[in-house]
Amino acid sequence: HKQKATQRVRCVAYPILLSSSIVAIDQALLPIRILSTMLRSIIFYTTLLLGIASTAAFTQPQSFTPTRRNSFLALSTATAISDADIQEAKALLCRAAETKLENPDRVLDALESLEKNCKKKHKENPAAFSKDIMDNISGEWRLIFTTGTKERQKKSGGRVNYFPLKAIQTFDATVEPKVIENGIYAWNLPLLRFSGDFDFDERRRKLEFDFDLIELFGLIKIKLGRKDVAKIGASTGLGSANNEKLADNGRRAFFDWISADENIATARGGGGGLALWKRVEEE
Repeated sequence: HKQKATQRVRCVAYPILLSSSIVAIDQALLPIRILSTMLRSIIFYTTLLLGIASTAAFTQPQSFTPTRRNSFLALSTATAISDADIQEAKALLCRAAETKLENPDRVLDALESLEKNCKKKHKENPAAFSKDIMDNISGEWRLIFTTGTKERQKKSGGRVNYFPLKAIQTFDATVEPKVIENGIYAWNLPLLRFSGDFDFDERRRKLEFDFDLIELFGLIKIKLGRKDVAKIGASTGLGSANNEKLADNGRRAFFDWISADENIATARGGGGGLALWKRVEEE
């Protein structure tokens, strides 16, 4: 009888203890679930707002009348490559980076001319040309002008403009692995910042990179898979939808680098867009 009574007590006690344990574990995990939900909400609303703002970069004011000129492209049709042509395009791009007053179509012409001439210059001496890029690329660069990806160009009717937000891209080619960061800032506060590493293919002038860390408001750091980072980057304008496709196929996002000097840097992204950066001067 005592053995049967003990078995009956165990039959009743075990479910009670198990239930109590489940409740205790659930209560312990509650703060983690709440924090996870908050982080997802922060990321969602931040990327939504930044995505809306970045779309404005590719919309011309209604009062603006495009006056596309092809003087730079005409210069580039000559067979001989002239350093003067490259310097003339860079001079306009430097003025655009400083003032944002140059006609956007003229800026685009200069970017296309510079890309065409730099490709030819690279073929003359790939090692020296790529070394010059890598010697100058380290530092902070503010995005000044971008044509956007091909997808975004279609949405905006092919119109381009100066980038309206404070977007800073940082490279450090002096360490291994080489470091890359890309972020949107409000004054000096990083609202959203991606971090990762990059490699540079001198033969093709191709800078390939991966982001695996996202930072919110300079406080919260989250490790993510590169597919997740590529998706967030595409939604904020800091990356392209093509980066998502590359990540799905196990390939890295990339820039086809055009130039980098003491003042400006230029490149074409994997999504097909051209970009102009201005070096951030050290205070």
